[in-house]
Amino acid sequence: MQQPTAVADAARHNHDDAEYLGFLARIQARFQSRSRDGARSVFLTDAEDLWSIYLDSFSDPVSRRYRSCSACRKFIDRFGSLAIVEEDGSVGSAFWHPEDAPDEYATAVAHLDKAVRRAKIVSPFLSRDAVLGLPEAGGWVHLSITLPEAMRYTGAVLKPEQAMAEKREDFKTVMHALNEFTLPMIETAMRLLKSDHLYSSERVLGQAEWLHKLHVARAAATGNGKAAVVWSAIAKAPAGFCHPRSSMIGTLLEDIAAGMEFSDIARRFADKMHPLRYQRPQALPSAGNVAQAEKLFAQLGLAPALDRRMARIDEIPLLWSPKADEPPVGAGGGIFSRLKTKSTSATSGLSIPAITMTAEKFLREVAPDADTIELDLPAGNHTFIGLTTAVNADAPKLFQWDHPVSWYVWHGGAPASQYGLKPGWLNVNGITRLPARWNDDGQRFKHHGDGIILLLAGARETRQAGAALFPALLRSELHGVRSTIEAHSQGAQMHGLAEGSAVGIDLRAGGDSFPTTVRVRSAGHTQTYMIDRWD
Repeated sequence: MQQPTAVADAARHNHDDAEYLGFLARIQARFQSRSRDGARSVFLTDAEDLWSIYLDSFSDPVSRRYRSCSACRKFIDRFGSLAIVEEDGSVGSAFWHPEDAPDEYATAVAHLDKAVRRAKIVSPFLSRDAVLGLPEAGGWVHLSITLPEAMRYTGAVLKPEQAMAEKREDFKTVMHALNEFTLPMIETAMRLLKSDHLYSSERVLGQAEWLHKLHVARAAATGNGKAAVVWSAIAKAPAGFCHPRSSMIGTLLEDIAAGMEFSDIARRFADKMHPLRYQRPQALPSAGNVAQAEKLFAQLGLAPALDRRMARIDEIPLLWSPKADEPPVGAGGGIFSRLKTKSTSATSGLSIPAITMTAEKFLREVAPDADTIELDLPAGNHTFIGLTTAVNADAPKLFQWDHPVSWYVWHGGAPASQYGLKPGWLNVNGITRLPARWNDDGQRFKHHGDGIILLLAGARETRQAGAALFPALLRSELHGVRSTIEAHSQGAQMHGLAEGSAVGIDLRAGGDSFPTTVRVRSAGHTQTYMIDRWD
């Protein structure tokens, strides 16, 4: 960087320029505030000639030459167009704001801000770098931004530029779907999916709601904002949501658009959502797919995650567990322990009919005060659910969520004898949520449905389920080799059947376990509840 001697001497290489350093700090603070510390996506725009806009804002030749810095130019050229999208689709600079700038920079920053606000989004911005720009070089402090950790790209398969290119293709696909499927079509699909008349509809409802929200937001936006709200949705979309025309929501919308009768729509939907077919390859993998899977698993280091075992209840986060029995008042060796006391169970024999309520209400209002819970298991097959985990404690991430626990259920249910149980009243050892929803914010894995699991005392699986690895649950990078994973899963062995105590009844929204009868003991009283639905 070449500077006039007088300016350089005054600034002493700008390390002591409090005004400029304060400006840089405010730029960083603005970026973190606007991105909400990385929770919001940042986008590249097509704003052009930003360096010229910046430099030409300084009318004095000496001042302009002083700021003609190659490091700052690279920052403005590469990152100066970064933007944030608001909910209404308006686009604003990620860090340029006139209020943050000293007087001598205010005009330049205002012009940069204006150029970004008028630009169009071209892609989400992804980078592995912790710092954008060069904070210091040649003894001078330069324009730079530190990325919040939550914003740094961590994909192991695609490079950032490849992932950005993939998002650009997602944008085209989603725009095509929005233009093809009208808002009334999507509203009809949502009504059907919420009616409980479509088999396993909870797996598709989340994507329908995503499309509906996007349709409404796009209609409300104006100008470039229409495309911006689509970009914003795509940047944070769950795996698979950006390909609606090739997914179950697309086939449902096509049937609605074709004017089919409800009975035909429901039949076709149930056939495609059959658990032995939905997202599961029906043919053996090709040699090329196996080779691709070998390469991908080596690249991701996923081999240790393939060995699976049944999970134990002590490894599961519980929403409820039985309370330890407390000794009655007067018990023990106290000086008054032998005195007789008045009975406090005068009303314990009063029989109150079973109370009917939803699973959500039971979990919210009854379970917290329950000392013990029992489940009445009739004869026949039931929706037992087994929780599985990785054999290797340090296994890398295999599923869409950030822990190794997954689940499986047997199509058509299973008898109690398969788990070493008999029909009748069974003790519940704990209640947990569906593993996809552990630590979930309520949105990321909504498409997997919701529910609770009543973990049963003494339940142990005796039938081999293979590795129980299902394509719908795996991380998105593995979608292309799902046929190989399916074949591996079917031929693998599930370990730890005798120790796997995390087995129970699956009370899931839209599931087949309702109604379920439970008996609760609380404060010395017993009450029976009929859980008739999820919510």
